[in-house]
Amino acid sequence: MTTLPHRLPTQRVGELLTPAAAFGAALRGEPCLVIGVHGTTLLQTCRWRGESDESDEPLLARCRGATVDIGCGPGRMTAALLGRGIAALGIDIVPAAVEQARARGGIALQRDVFSVLPGEGRWDTALLADGNIGIGGDPLRLLRRATQLLGQGGRVVVELAPPGGKVRTDWLRLEVNGRQTRRFSWAVVPADRIAYLAEQSALQVIEVMEQHGRWIAHLAKSGR
Repeated sequence: MTTLPHRLPTQRVGELLTPAAAFGAALRGEPCLVIGVHGTTLLQTCRWRGESDESDEPLLARCRGATVDIGCGPGRMTAALLGRGIAALGIDIVPAAVEQARARGGIALQRDVFSVLPGEGRWDTALLADGNIGIGGDPLRLLRRATQLLGQGGRVVVELAPPGGKVRTDWLRLEVNGRQTRRFSWAVVPADRIAYLAEQSALQVIEVMEQHGRWIAHLAKSGR
């Protein structure tokens, strides 16, 4: 993301967008600002809307068997997995994301990860790419939910922030065309903090690696 000067525009009553509507606008190409306590950044959606590239390979290569792509966005990872002959389902709360994922040939549903999902307890892999460990602002709850989705021997493939610092939860707003969302929580998990979260989620760390500037953890369901 490109850092912009800190600003918190005055919000007029009755103009609040839902986060899903703001993300949807961003996925349709409208400029979207992410406003937090430390400043404002421009949400970069071009990569999400593009095709899978070499930097996605470490994530894709670790998805084995039927894979649920949590927070699939426009579906580049879901489509890439299907192209490899891997059964994959994308889920996202943003209608525009699901529409775009389907338009590129992916299978996708408009669902919250914490709602009832197809194949619960039978998925081989749960994928959390592009920082989606932050969904809901509670990474421990999210990892435990991902574990529930897995069958015996299942795995979680998760993209993390670079090592250093603590797990933190930020309260953010999105702004599109001068209209903002309510604040919502989003977590950031450094790569050197994943072991504790995994242990508390009945997961074992198989590996943590950096490739193409991206930090990835491969976690396996422990069977406890």
